[in-house]
Amino acid sequence: MSLNVALAMTGASGAQYGLRLLECLLGQGCSVSLMISKPAQVVIGMETDLSLPSRPAEIRRFFCERHGVPEERLRVYGREEWTAPVASGSAAPDAMVVCPCTTATVSALATGASRSLIERAGDVVLKERRPLLLVVRETPFSAIHLENMLTLARAGAVVMPANPGFYHRPQRVEALVDFVVARVLDQLGIDQQLMPPWGEGASS
Repeated sequence: MSLNVALAMTGASGAQYGLRLLECLLGQGCSVSLMISKPAQVVIGMETDLSLPSRPAEIRRFFCERHGVPEERLRVYGREEWTAPVASGSAAPDAMVVCPCTTATVSALATGASRSLIERAGDVVLKERRPLLLVVRETPFSAIHLENMLTLARAGAVVMPANPGFYHRPQRVEALVDFVVARVLDQLGIDQQLMPPWGEGASS
């Protein structure tokens, strides 16, 4: 059975991670609830050649056409769309990934701030004891960052800093992106062919 995954993209550098993860989730038959913060849209424009439309319905159509999936597989929600299913524990997704995840989002989740739909959705996933994966993109970490991440780890979240490995001898930036995305898919229990398990040979 395919998973219902909430995917939030926030304004940290590393938009490629979130975009590739979206592609892979849709490619594996998952239903995705997508939330993109305003800073994330700015970063996507800076780091990629994509020019996303501004309205959720247009973003949905854009990605469905780009990845060749029916629109019922992808929902895109506005930043303060409090009627979205992900805002309630009665309709919590199977899992949520924040990718990339800013340290500001980490702070808000650690304190239960719920000032935006992304923060509320993360709060819901935590309280409902569903998997919450945070692909944090920052360096160095301050003591405040580390304390917040420890708080979330103790609450059940999985903190996954975007630290690609090099033992597969990547030749392209895309291979570094795939390394991180593969680890996220592994954590979700979703089959992936991006990176073989350790000891089973290098990726091509």
